[in-house]
This record gives sequence, structure tokens and C-alpha cells, in this order.
Amino acid sequence: MGAGMSSGWRRRGFVVERPERSRGLLPLLALQVLLEYGRVGATRPPVTAALLAANALVYLRPGALHELLPSLTRISFSPHLIIEYGDWMRFFLSPFYHLSETHLFYNMTSLLWKGIQLETSMGSAEFASMVAALLGLSQGITLLLSKGLLLLGDDTSYFSHAAGFSGVLFGMKVVLNAWSDDFVYLHGMVIPSKYAAWAELILIQAFIPDTSFIGHLGGILAGLVYLWLKRSFNGSDPLTLLISSVTKVVTWPVRFAQKMLRSFRLQGRITGQGRVGHRASAREAPRGMWRCSTCTYDNSAATDICEMCSTVQENRAFSQRRHHQAGSNGELSVDEIRRRRRQRFER
Repeated sequence: MGAGMSSGWRRRGFVVERPERSRGLLPLLALQVLLEYGRVGATRPPVTAALLAANALVYLRPGALHELLPSLTRISFSPHLIIEYGDWMRFFLSPFYHLSETHLFYNMTSLLWKGIQLETSMGSAEFASMVAALLGLSQGITLLLSKGLLLLGDDTSYFSHAAGFSGVLFGMKVVLNAWSDDFVYLHGMVIPSKYAAWAELILIQAFIPDTSFIGHLGGILAGLVYLWLKRSFNGSDPLTLLISSVTKVVTWPVRFAQKMLRSFRLQGRITGQGRVGHRASAREAPRGMWRCSTCTYDNSAATDICEMCSTVQENRAFSQRRHHQAGSNGELSVDEIRRRRRQRFER
């Protein structure tokens, strides 16, 4: 399967030449999406569907989106404008713009095939994280490669404009075929799947010389970097772990405070530090404490007498004998309980 058409085009002066739109491919794309999602059954990958819809809506710009979305010339990927003028909107949004209906069709067909396989195998959350990582890595590596070529005297990539999801698709192809021992047919050639992305990079450049070679190469390198990071994190998704780690650091003071409050509430002392709850049996009390059957106060296990109302613990034979020797029937009136509580807090 191909990774999609090129994402680059020439620039003359300050006018970007946009290829003419072809007609009739979008209904064919919609039909392919319906057939593929009907074939996968109940496990329909939602992230892949969202990516397909986002790219299609950005291209079609229906209704109010036409005014809200920036134009292609305003958002195209330009290393010169990003580095020199800090126009980072081009960095993040240019992958979702396409030059023509043909460009969109081939890229979305490739996304449909790769996305369903990857999202079904790894899960939607990890797949979304992988797409975000590949987008950032492919754009960043392309930026670095363009700047490096400029320093070597080649300014073609540095001052060019590009758009399209091809870089991410090349990265997805690397991830999809990384551990595959199968062979694929590519324009009549049989090659190992793990090298398919490299072969396709060369063939696309040979047959369509105006393609963004640096952008496609950046996508392949992004896929390799992602796999290296995944191995470094013992198979876990690196972006998910990074977000989780940052979240843990940010929320650490809150979690520490909650832990301290919890320990203060549950920590028992010989002198008390219980709590008054609903009337319940002794086995509902926290470990190391017993619950008074009269006032439901949680007392320390080191004492046999409730520190709130002075009722003797019922499940101890010695305490029961002492309680009966005192002539008590184990039941206190409401007024007596209140009196004993006031007496306790007035000490």
C-alpha cells in the first residue's frame, strides 16, 4: 500500500502554484470508508474515523469553516517562515491541508488502511498518542533536515512550501511493518515489509520528482525514532508515559496533602482520635480500633472503655464482667450520652 501522494509544490516569487482539482474522487473515498468500516464490524476504530473526517473537512471547508480556517498559503509548511519568523501554526496544522482532490484521496486511502490495522491492534488511546508523536517528530525532523541542507548550500527544501499527511503516513508504515517477516509487492518487486517505506520513498521520488523528499524522509525517521523510544520505555507508549509523568509531577502537592489528611484521620492513638459515625457493628471500624455500640465512636484497641460516652466494649469478657459488676445494663439515655460528651470536651 502506498503512503500517499507528495506534499510539496513549487513556489514562484510570492505566489504558490496550486494544482488543479480533479473531480469524482471524494465519493469513491467515502465508499471505501463505508466498505472498510462495514467489514471490521463492531470494533470500528474511532480515531482513524476522526482523522479522516478532519482532513476531509479542512479540504472541503463547508459553511462557516471556510471563514474560520486559514487558507492553504497561510498554513503551508515552510521551514524558512517557521524558523525565521516563529510561525508555528504552519508546523502543527499543515499536515491536515492537501493540495488537490487527488492528493487528499491517496493520502486518506492510505490512512484508512494503516489506521484501521494499527488502531485495532494497539487500542484507540495508544494509537492517538502515536499519531500525535509521529506528527510532531516528522515535522521537527523535516525542519532540522531542511536547515541542515541550507547550511550545506542547498536551499531548495528550506524555502519550499509543503502540505499533507504524507509524513505521518510514512511513520505509520514504519511502525506497522517494524516486526513483520512478510513480503510485499511494490510495483512488481517483492521486498521485505520492514523495508517497504524506504523502497516507496525512492520510487515516489523517481516517478514524481516534485514530491517533498525531505518531508517523506522525515516521516520515515520519525517512525524509527518512535520505535526506539518505545523500546527504551519497555514497550510502553512514550508520549503517554511522558504525559502521565508530567501529570504526576504537577499533581504531586495535591496528592501529598490528601495523603497527609487521610493519615491524620485514620491514625489511632491510645488517648483517642476516633470518629463518630453511623450506628454499626464493631467489624465496620477501621483496623486497630473498635466501634462503640452506644455512640458509634471509633476507639483505640488499647482501651476497653469508650472515650466518648464511657460505655464498656461489649466483645471482651473481662470488660463485660466489669461492666455488669458496676450494675449497668449497657444502654444509656440520650441525655446521659450528651452529658458525658460535654464532660469529655470540657476537660
